[in-house]
Amino acid sequence: MATQAPTATTATDETDPVNGGWRGGVAAGALAGIAMGAVFSLFAPAALEVAIPSLYGLSGGIAGWIVHVSHAAVLGVAFVAIANALEITDPNRSTLLGVGYGIALWVVLAAVVMPAWLAAVGSPATPPLPNVDTLSLAAHVLYGAVLGAALPSLRAL
Repeated sequence: MATQAPTATTATDETDPVNGGWRGGVAAGALAGIAMGAVFSLFAPAALEVAIPSLYGLSGGIAGWIVHVSHAAVLGVAFVAIANALEITDPNRSTLLGVGYGIALWVVLAAVVMPAWLAAVGSPATPPLPNVDTLSLAAHVLYGAVLGAALPSLRAL
């Protein structure tokens, strides 16, 4: 006669500050990255075709899209960790937090880290340091807004 012993489980719901919602963060980040990438495809295609892939010694639009959406997904995980730490689950507050997050990413990553990285790898698309580009700012705000708006619905993945 077989008996079943209770098994320990690890909490992974959206209230768990360590594990909660990371899959939703990946999904929301990727979705937001696609929205942001669409802006770059329309208004600054060299960003996706040259600058972003050359961070890793790659070239071409497909490589740029893959790298860009991958970065966006990872940054989505960081965002869900922040939202969890602040206990933000309301869609409006999450969207507002996302906009602030997008601005912070622009200031740190787009304006400083990316130009320095591109210069270090000798990219032909190295912008000035700091790179204060208003289209990039608008695209990062869009990324944050989509990320923040999508996360509450995707957090339970």
